[in-house]
Amino acid sequence: MAAPKKGRRAPASQGHPGRTLILVLLAMAGLIGGMFYSGTLAPRLGIDLAGGTSFTLQAENQPGKPNAINETNMKTAAGIMDRRVNGLGVSETEVQTQGENHIIVNIPKGTNAKQARQQVGTTAQLGFRPVLTTTAGTKTPEPTPSPSKGGKNDKGKGDKATGQKATGSQGSGKQNASSSPTPSASATTQGRAVTDSLKKAPSAPPTASGSSKPATPPTPPAGGASDVPAPLQKQFAALDCTTKASRAAAGERAAASKPSDPVVACKDDGTQKYVLGPVAVEGTDVKDAKAVFDSQQGQGWIVQMDFTSDGGKKFADITGKLATKVQPQNQFAIVLDGAVVSDPRVSERLNGGNATISGGFTQQSAEDLSNMLSYGALPLSFKIVDETTVTAALGGEQLQAGLVAGAIGLALVVIYLVAYYRGLALVALASLGVSAVLTYTIMTLLGPAIQFALNLPAVCGAIVAIGITADSFIVYFERIRDEIREGRTLRPAVERGWPRARRTILVSDFVSFLAAAVLFIVTVGKVQGFAFTLGLTTVLDVVVVFFFTKPLMTLLARRKFFYEGHSWSGLDPQRLGAKPPLRRSRSTAFTQTKEA
Repeated sequence: MAAPKKGRRAPASQGHPGRTLILVLLAMAGLIGGMFYSGTLAPRLGIDLAGGTSFTLQAENQPGKPNAINETNMKTAAGIMDRRVNGLGVSETEVQTQGENHIIVNIPKGTNAKQARQQVGTTAQLGFRPVLTTTAGTKTPEPTPSPSKGGKNDKGKGDKATGQKATGSQGSGKQNASSSPTPSASATTQGRAVTDSLKKAPSAPPTASGSSKPATPPTPPAGGASDVPAPLQKQFAALDCTTKASRAAAGERAAASKPSDPVVACKDDGTQKYVLGPVAVEGTDVKDAKAVFDSQQGQGWIVQMDFTSDGGKKFADITGKLATKVQPQNQFAIVLDGAVVSDPRVSERLNGGNATISGGFTQQSAEDLSNMLSYGALPLSFKIVDETTVTAALGGEQLQAGLVAGAIGLALVVIYLVAYYRGLALVALASLGVSAVLTYTIMTLLGPAIQFALNLPAVCGAIVAIGITADSFIVYFERIRDEIREGRTLRPAVERGWPRARRTILVSDFVSFLAAAVLFIVTVGKVQGFAFTLGLTTVLDVVVVFFFTKPLMTLLARRKFFYEGHSWSGLDPQRLGAKPPLRRSRSTAFTQTKEA
């Protein structure tokens, strides 16, 4: 008799339904706590529900490309802008062309409008230029102790800048324009480096790495003044990079210059100014870029770039040439839209077709830079010609109507469940409540995480999900009732009905999720919001049914109200037309139940 007793307990004790329910409740509590911790208590709304900002960009031809404004380039630019600002495609920033030379960008309320402007308006013109001379970013005084001309005025400042002016983000830009071979050996910790070879460069004399020439070539003077054209010498001396306006003006001039011309440029933070040679490697030679947190070298957030095959060769050539020169002409500047974002020294020829920009990046700045570089340079330059505020009056009315429709639909579902399933309706309503809490909290947290915005189509997707979730409950309930009709008691019926219901639920939800995934991939704009919400709620339906509905049903099957088939339980054998109890040996019955 011991074996049958053990078998009799198997259906009721299968798994640990109580523990599973506790885990689900803890997950809900964690998500709710995350909402309060982040200070975000409501989902981020799209522009049709919350309003926002709309601005118009006008395309301008780039130097040397008078016929660049055409339909193809405009569509390409709009596509790049859209990928930059939308990421996963759910942030609800709208980008569309208008006319022959305008692009309209709509930014929903709650989005960082300033950052979005930078993302869509930055052309991401990247160039690697050799450094001819550099000094501190302040204006160079005209009178100097040295009677030499123009660029040699930097000598006085050079001695002051030699050594470690800063440690994190300035790099070799701290070395002055007139550093001689002797002080250049006092290598600073290079804040921004390129590849592993460059990371080693600061610890060795500039003349010793990557070159067979043991002595510093005397051809270029230390400050590089002889390589600087006279007009640029005056412009360089007069440039003051410490003000935002002067940095912007210098950046515009540098960005508008031809790649083959030397330019004067500022460091992006204004601490250094440079005279730079012609572009040695263009941004189009960058194949990919990504932001990575470097825990091994301790550099924090870095941007890793991979070059094309041609770009890798150009990069190897320029680093090979710079490795034979002295400070600061053994440096090259990484120039983004006319501003120097990095100025590493080169100690040896760098092969391999990849590079790393490091030093002074936050996660956001590293991701922004890699995002712009990954999605490529815009084929056109743009300027903002109009900016307006968009109201959400129409969207608010539509949302109200949609919520009313959703409430009516939910009420009809509840009435049907109570009328047909009676006590089982409590299980369905509790499961719907859990699904609603999970959906709301996840949508709320996805706002700051991936810029997810809830728009009208997304609301429709959430309403459709009510039917999908209710359908899963109905499938399971009907499987249990079928087992009871066959003459089984409730506890074996709950366990035997689950495998067949599980297969049906998984197939149904897989088809729904596949449809949502295809819709998300092949569509753009607001339809993606509908697809994303539908896919999310479909996944949550599986989670709720497996980890809440089934364990809850297992626990309730032990309660007298359901186990004895009360008339209001929804599991009354007489009302279901149950057959007489199945006649089989106890050992066989329990073995089959345990297998199920």
